[in-house]
Amino acid sequence: MSDPADDFVNVWTDAVTGDNEFHREWLIQASAKHSGPLLQAANALRKIYPNHSIVMTPHDVIHYPKALFVPLPNAPMVTTTYFMPLARSQGEVTGVLVDSVEFGAATVAWNNYDFIVYAITYPRGLGTMTTFCVLHQGPEEPARRLVMATGLWSQSLHEEIWVYNQGWWQKDHPLWVDVQKADWKDVILKEEFKKALHKDVYGFFKSEAVYRELGIPWKRGLIMYGPPGNGKTISIKVIMKTCDALGFAPLYVKSFQNFQGEEVAMQQVFDKARQLSPCVIVLEDLDALINDRNRSFFLNQLDGLQGNDGLLVIGTTNHFERLDPGLSSRPSRFDRKYLFDDPNREERALYAKYWQEKLKSNKEIDFPDSLVDEVAEQTSDFSFAYLKEAFVSSLVTLAGWEGDGKPTFASALLGQIKILRKQLDKSGAAARSEGPERDYRALFDALSGTPPVFPQAPGGSVGDLRALLDMGSNVGAAELSKRRIEAWLSGAQRAAAATPLVAPSAWDSSTMQLLSLAQSNVSPRLD
Repeated sequence: MSDPADDFVNVWTDAVTGDNEFHREWLIQASAKHSGPLLQAANALRKIYPNHSIVMTPHDVIHYPKALFVPLPNAPMVTTTYFMPLARSQGEVTGVLVDSVEFGAATVAWNNYDFIVYAITYPRGLGTMTTFCVLHQGPEEPARRLVMATGLWSQSLHEEIWVYNQGWWQKDHPLWVDVQKADWKDVILKEEFKKALHKDVYGFFKSEAVYRELGIPWKRGLIMYGPPGNGKTISIKVIMKTCDALGFAPLYVKSFQNFQGEEVAMQQVFDKARQLSPCVIVLEDLDALINDRNRSFFLNQLDGLQGNDGLLVIGTTNHFERLDPGLSSRPSRFDRKYLFDDPNREERALYAKYWQEKLKSNKEIDFPDSLVDEVAEQTSDFSFAYLKEAFVSSLVTLAGWEGDGKPTFASALLGQIKILRKQLDKSGAAARSEGPERDYRALFDALSGTPPVFPQAPGGSVGDLRALLDMGSNVGAAELSKRRIEAWLSGAQRAAAATPLVAPSAWDSSTMQLLSLAQSNVSPRLD
């Protein structure tokens, strides 16, 4: 007797489906195979070239400069052609066509060996991947040597600088070209200042044995700080140029932004630096790169468990006061600080003499020593950038002058200095007109450094208002709600009234000033 269950028929799964054409087509369509393009490629190539070894690599061995290649005559070259625009300054042709290989094959000759190389492109993740299949008649060792040589060449710098930006390391040739224009003679600083900077930079790379002998880590950190326009950037360019010429690769970090997070970016930066050590890491605008979220990880990379032998880290900032004390004050991280301040009279005279020397071959320019003294005298509080603007604008005015009445170089220069002086005085007056009483960040710095006379304000805490101030710094003072400050201070007053006072402190006077500010009709300023 049969099992009753065997007699049960599932009309959905047991029905005859073999004659249904749509079902067969849909079954084929739905039964996806595992995607392995490289397995398929290797299997096909072994059938076609049974006496050849195969090495697959992402490195472009076809365009390795020390190898010769000729396209295979019986293999089609399938490419995608792109237009790449060029700068108009490079000539009449302002663009080039670039071919991206989708499929290609070539014979390659290198180091007395012959190879057949296939290039194949296929989908990978969100993009595409190109793999080069290197075939050699015999063992695979010669092909592996070719891949090694290609990889070493691709990781070397060829009139390029390593730049980290948006989560990737890239080799930047235009930046290399730009830094070649910089020279120490164009950096107008006092000689003793330049000598100290030279010693700290170049002396570091010469002192490995001294560091070893003293038993201290061979690493150093420098911070260049001061108001903008006073030589930090050009000094960085010269250091990058000269260190590159000496064999110490400069690594320039534009941003720690990374789709995987800033900590991953920092790890990638320091891993690259340790790989290329001895080298220079340049962190421009350090106060913008390092924030509350990534500071701890960055400090760990600077002096954590991993060694940083041979690393010279140079940071620049226009706002030294914004740096965390862990960066600005701790000697083991950035042990040298260089202030690039607005030039004094002596330095302004040096800059004027620099231009006097540059223009001495121009017969139309009269630049006596008396003009040097006059420029130095009339440009107090000018940055080097303002001084440069005065000279450049004057020369542009003279070069474009048409008709009679052309001014002398001296009158054009002094006239431009007067214009810049008005701009400088106007910007300074605008800052002063806001009044120090409206800037309560200094007051709150006093608050945060002094214990309150009451244990906890119901309306908020020191950290609460500091966070509010920081938020206001980002969104602008106009968007900061005066009512929130007033509410916080109101709560502070109630708590103070309910708590016995101990001793007068900065908290008392500063709180009252903040309350007065909140009750006034003046909008506060956040710097």
